[in-house]
Amino acid sequence: MSSTPDAMEAVSQRLDIFFQDQRRTTSSWGDEASRFVDAAQSTIDGGKRLRARFCLAGWDAVSETRGSSAAPPEATIAAAAALEIFHAAALVHDDIIDNSDTRRGRPASHRRLEQLHAGSDWHGDAGAFGRSAGILLGDLLVAWSDDLLEEGLRTAPKVAPGVRAQYARMRRDVTIGQYLDIAEESAFTVAPDTEHADRALRVASLKSARYSVEQPLLIGAALAGADRPQLEALSAFGHPIGMAFQLRDDVLGVFGDERVTGKPSGDDLREGKRTVLVAYTREAVTVSERRTVDRLIGDPALDATQIRSLQETIVASGALARIEELIERYAEEADRALSDAPLGSHAVGRLRDLAQAAVVRRA
Repeated sequence: MSSTPDAMEAVSQRLDIFFQDQRRTTSSWGDEASRFVDAAQSTIDGGKRLRARFCLAGWDAVSETRGSSAAPPEATIAAAAALEIFHAAALVHDDIIDNSDTRRGRPASHRRLEQLHAGSDWHGDAGAFGRSAGILLGDLLVAWSDDLLEEGLRTAPKVAPGVRAQYARMRRDVTIGQYLDIAEESAFTVAPDTEHADRALRVASLKSARYSVEQPLLIGAALAGADRPQLEALSAFGHPIGMAFQLRDDVLGVFGDERVTGKPSGDDLREGKRTVLVAYTREAVTVSERRTVDRLIGDPALDATQIRSLQETIVASGALARIEELIERYAEEADRALSDAPLGSHAVGRLRDLAQAAVVRRA
């Protein structure tokens, strides 16, 4: 089985090589293009590399059953790196959609591009430029993730069709999930209150659970030549862990420590995220309290006192405790899926470690 630190170092090196190649390709296109490529590379700085780790774990889980002790091949390293570029693209677009100012404790990409415009004495509105350039930056990163994936698959033609199918499914699911997420911020007013939690869980599944955990596992497994029972076992593990991961994100988006998460505490409340946590809160409070919650959530000007009041309402309603129970149930479901699964025993231990890290965290 591959050494996780060594494999992750290989992913980082592959990313460096890929961006060096892009710099060479665009070096004659002028200073503006060079700075745009700089902005693209900066999006992959930091982060947990969660999707790359699950991709490598999926490959390990299958390759171990084949008796292999070799390091992951080029195709797997490239796919893991491509997933990180795709994730960067999703974050760039997400920050524009949410009008977020920060990401990982630094200015969000569209804000950095806005600063580039303002600092260059260019004509026009810096904010509009930043948003437009940010959309293009995200698009470029999506294209580059495909390019890097295809570079790797040239070395693995036998498994390439299955890997492409998994990757395409991931792209589709997360894009539709992102749309449903923003739609819910408006559609909640006409949806029955009793449906809000299920609708939020649908968003969590499409936008996060499948794309953050389940699909990276399946992509890695497909690269190792997984059979149907192995893919089914990894899916049965990956989806509930992905759900638990997103629900933990929802909790951190309301109660997280800005010094750890890199985003202001309560930012999800300012952005109007209609999460399961919010749905559970609305189910439990009085009609008057529900009106107050609906009036405050989505107001970008919420101050610290208003955020604290909403946090107290969420806790008093029992919604936070209910979410914690749901996270635990998802984690238990995922763990049961690994029992007697047709996967490598050492890799199963690593999957359990990754599951723990995804669910019990502060950022």
